[in-house]
Amino acid sequence: MIAVRSPKRRTGSARSRLAAASALAAGSALALAIAIAGALPGAAASTARSATTHTVVLKSIRFHPATLSIRRGDSVRWLWRDGGIKHNVTFHSSHSRTQGGGSYTLRFAHAGTFNYRCTIHVALGMRGKIVVH
Repeated sequence: MIAVRSPKRRTGSARSRLAAASALAAGSALALAIAIAGALPGAAASTARSATTHTVVLKSIRFHPATLSIRRGDSVRWLWRDGGIKHNVTFHSSHSRTQGGGSYTLRFAHAGTFNYRCTIHVALGMRGKIVVH
């Protein structure tokens, strides 16, 4: 007598097994993508922007532009271009040297409106404003 083995029956259809395998593969791919994003510093922070340096020119006993809008973290560089006439950049809590040439740079870490002036020529209207968003 020959013994015949009956084939093992699998539970579930081929379609349901395929769906389960696809779900497992998708979950593994998602976990891998999350792990890579966490390991790469720039991957998750694609909306970050670098700080910018803006320029204000001191010329004709004026600040050009007189009002400047910037973002928090940006810097402003004032450039003396008034033929050696001495000026300064004076805020409530900080100021540049009084000088006839050169530059002065200040970084704005906080939002707000910051008025400044040249103390030598304030009577002539040499005033400026930085608006930080």
